[in-house]
This record gives sequence, C-alpha cells and structure tokens, in this order.
Amino acid sequence: MAESMVGMKRSHRCTEVTTSCIGQNVTVMGWVQKSRNKGGIIFVDLRDRSGILQIIFEENDCGAENFAKAEKLRSEFVIAVEGRVEARSGAANENLATGAIEVRALSIRILSESATPPFPIEENSKTKEELRLKYRFLDLRRPDIQRNLMTRSRVATLTRAFLAEEGFLEIETPTLIKSTPEGARDYLVPSRVHPGSFYALPQSPQLFKQLLMCSGYDRYFQLARCYRDEDLRADRQPEFTQIDMELSFVDVDDVLDVNERLLKKLFKEICNIDIELPLKRMTWQEAMDRFGSDKPDLRFGMELKNVSEVVKGCEFAVFKGAIENGGSVRGINAEGQGHMPRKKIDALVEYAKGFGAKGLAYAAVNEDGTVKSSFAKFMKEEEMAALIAAMDGKPGDLLLFAADRDKVVFDVLGNLRLELARQLGLLRKDDYKFLWVTEFPLLEYSEEENRYVAMHHPFTMPMDEDLQYIDSDPGRVRAKAYDIVLNGVEMGGGSVRIHQADIQSKMFEVLGFTPERANEQFGFLLEAFKYGVPPHAGLAYGLDRMVMLMVGADSIRDVIAFPKVKDASCLMTEAPAPVDEKQLLELGIEVAKPEEK
Repeated sequence: MAESMVGMKRSHRCTEVTTSCIGQNVTVMGWVQKSRNKGGIIFVDLRDRSGILQIIFEENDCGAENFAKAEKLRSEFVIAVEGRVEARSGAANENLATGAIEVRALSIRILSESATPPFPIEENSKTKEELRLKYRFLDLRRPDIQRNLMTRSRVATLTRAFLAEEGFLEIETPTLIKSTPEGARDYLVPSRVHPGSFYALPQSPQLFKQLLMCSGYDRYFQLARCYRDEDLRADRQPEFTQIDMELSFVDVDDVLDVNERLLKKLFKEICNIDIELPLKRMTWQEAMDRFGSDKPDLRFGMELKNVSEVVKGCEFAVFKGAIENGGSVRGINAEGQGHMPRKKIDALVEYAKGFGAKGLAYAAVNEDGTVKSSFAKFMKEEEMAALIAAMDGKPGDLLLFAADRDKVVFDVLGNLRLELARQLGLLRKDDYKFLWVTEFPLLEYSEEENRYVAMHHPFTMPMDEDLQYIDSDPGRVRAKAYDIVLNGVEMGGGSVRIHQADIQSKMFEVLGFTPERANEQFGFLLEAFKYGVPPHAGLAYGLDRMVMLMVGADSIRDVIAFPKVKDASCLMTEAPAPVDEKQLLELGIEVAKPEEK
C-alpha cells in the first residue's frame, strides 16, 4: 500500500550525493531501477533524473519492518529512503557518477507501487519505437531521453540569456491566425463565434515579426510553436519549435554575425567544442555544383565534377542525349572503391533510380590502370582516359556518373554521395561542419502550378544587382536569403525582407497574385507598410533539429517530449480522434462520410 511522504523531505537528488557526504544522513527519492536480494542484504539501484545511487538494506540497520518493505521492491516502485552515506564496501563502479559511495538505509517508505513495465527502462533501448511511443511516459524515464530533454532545456535558457544581452525582446505572437495558403498546408481551427470561418495555426510567426519591426521593437525573438500539415520525416514533425528572431536596420552580415556568436556560445556550453568564426560561406550555386545539394555535408569529400565538356563529343547516347537536351553529365569519385562487387554497384543504381535517375554509368579503375566500365564500348580509349583524368581517377577508384537535366543530376549524385558516405562510415557525429549557404534563387518554377513560386516566401528581398531581371528572366534573380547548415542538415534559415512597397508589389505580380488577391491575403501587412517600414531581416532555427544534432540523436523524436509518428498521430493519447457530435453541431461542421467503393 502506498505511503505518504509527509514528514520526509528530499535532501539530495541521487547524484548530488558525493564522497563529500560520507558520514552524513541523507533523504533520497526516486524509482527502483533494480533490486537484488542476496539473503540478509538487499541492494537497490535508485534512479532519478540525475542518475543512479546504490542503497543497501540490512535488517540490523533499518529494522525488521523496513527490511520487509525492501523485500517487496520491484522495478519502477517509487520510494523515499533515509540513510547514511558510506564509502562503497565493494569495488568502486567507475561507470556511475556515484560509484564510490552507497547509502546504508535507515528507513524506507514505498510512495507508489508499479505494475511490470512493458519494456525495461534502460539506455539505448532495443524496444520497438511504436511500443515505446505508446508508453511514452515510461520511455521518458530512460536516462538518455532525459539527458536529451535536459539539454534542450539548457539550449532554450542559454538562447534566451544570449539574445536578451544582445538587445532582443521576447514577444509572443498569436497562434490563432489567418490562413495564408502559400507553401505547406495549414492546420485549420473552426470558429464557433463565426460559423463557416476558420483560424489557421501558424507555420511560422513571419508576418507578425515583420509587423513588430514596423512597430519599432527593433530586435525580437521567440521560442515559437509552429505547425505544418505535411508528410513527416526523421527530422520533421507536424508541430515543432523555432528559435525565431527579427532585426531592424540590418543587412545580411549583421544577421549572420549575431547568429554565429549565438552558435559559438551554444556549442561551447553544450558540446564543449570551439567553433571557429567566421563560419564558412558558400553560394547556393556553388553548393549545388560541388555537392548536388543546398545543404551540403562537408564532413567528407566526394564532390561532384561536371564532365559535360569532356564527354560532349563521345558516342555514348546517354551522355550525348543529356547534353543535347540542355542537361549535363556529372560524376563523383568514390576513392579506393574500385573493388566494389557488381552486386553492390547494382544496388547503388537502384538507389539512384529512387531520385529520378534512369540509370547510373560507372567506371572502376583497376590497380593495373585498366578500366572496367558499363559504357567503355561506346568510348574511344583516349576519351575514356580524358574522362578518368577529369575525375582525378587513380588505380583503385570507382567513378559514378549521372546524365540528365541538372535538377535530376544534382538530386541523384547529391544523395548518392551521402549514401556512399553512410556505407563507408564517413559520417562522424562528433565532427561538426558548419556552413552558411547564401544567395538562393528568389523563385523556382513549379511545373505543377505552371508559374514561379517563392523559394522561401513572398517577402524575401532580391539581390540589388538582380532586380533588373525580375521581368525578363525571373529564374536568374538571386535572393538575400541564407541557411545555416550543419553536417548536411538545414538547421535554420532566413532572409532580408522587402521593405519597399514597389518591390513588394512587383514580387506579388511575378508570383501571379492580382492586387486584389495580395490584399485579401496580406492586406494587414501591406497596410502597415504604408506607415514607415525600417529595413529588416530575420532568421529561425528548428530547435528540435539543433538539439538532435548536438546530442547525436538519429531522429527529432528523441529530443521532443511527446512526439507524433509518421502519420501525424500520437500513439499514447490516440490523437487525432473523432469528437462528440454536439461539438460539431456547435461549430456548424458536418463530417462527410467516405464514399463506398
């Protein structure tokens, strides 16, 4: 039967009991990790969020009644123990922070009993994720998950302190807002008071933080909850947290400077690594040309090489056709992998097809300098030699080529180099390679919508020197946009915003908005822009992604207390769920029944 803790007060968390406490009486409380009865002496590992402490029960010390209670202990019982701290009687356990001491129990109270957990509460659990997420309240007791969430809390606290010192004000923006359907799908919230009308949950505080700049607050930040109704991946959730900021009277360098110093502080305090400033910068075009990705992983080489000029006169139809159709031929050199078995190369070809490749051409340079290739018969000897030289191919290397439209080639080789790096063990989690990617295209052409769409959002400022092309060649216009990338993961991004009414109107026009539609969706912002707008810029980090990278987790689910799974449902609470008919009636909503096939 559960007992009360009245009259008992915890004096220490488990790992706050140290060798300096030897000879003192302490009161500790927590969960039983495990209990071992050795006949006459019971060893209990007590766990709380700080770690584990060994408790010893002997009848001579704690009395028959307390010893009988200790005999009942099972995993996950919650207990309070009063006892005396002693040097550990056996060999010290170097794997534990408290490994040099133990507490000899004088009394115990069982505060709560526990059913047998459906899986062991242990680090690096091998239990299936579905089961762990169903019992997330138990999963959250695991020391590694607790460390992750404590790290997340420290990151939030350090960020607040740093930004406050830099003159930022923490201001909350609404989470019930107007839907502006550009970009990802909104989550909609029906209004009871305005039947047939809906709020949206914010995908970001973008418009409100720009309005705060219009209102003269100069530097704003917020740890903002954001929502996107989109398909999930390992580093994506339907609801997530942004470290969001906006600054007035600044340009690109000012935003990058304050954020580099923030990152330096965070990664020193959390990971104990010294980031060298300034961080490396690379334009979007250079990132695509060299790595096939706008979020390149710089922990390894295997850079793309454009060999279109080298092979343009050859008779290999795949290369020839790609170049004639305005595409390119590019390759990567997997150094020292010339011995890769055909079966593995075939698997890489299939992998490449998943990113739009029709196939993958390869050439293995043997140790004696001869070449084994899937397309050698279509190339003259000197053409093949020139191609290998262009790829810096040496005996023992494997060269892989993609030929298609640039977008497909970049996608294929960008992902292929990452897959090879995974297979070859080149992705060290403790190797932090930061990069600013700058000068993104302002617009990208959507085949689906048959129009240009904003690569970031409609309020991004074009590069001054590119404004002249906005009508004649919109795809050529670069944006004052920047992403912060760490180890191939986009950790955050932002841009300088448009603050001139004529440029904003032109941007809407290029995006296919009529003045009426622009006013309907963004009228309140455009109205504010009539009354004196400072030049402003901002950036937002995905807090979850940042912490995931800091702790070396494989998924952001490991750094969020109560995450959703791939179909955006919560296995623990079973959300989303049907609601009472009465609630729907109040909202004037009728759920359409799916048509029978």
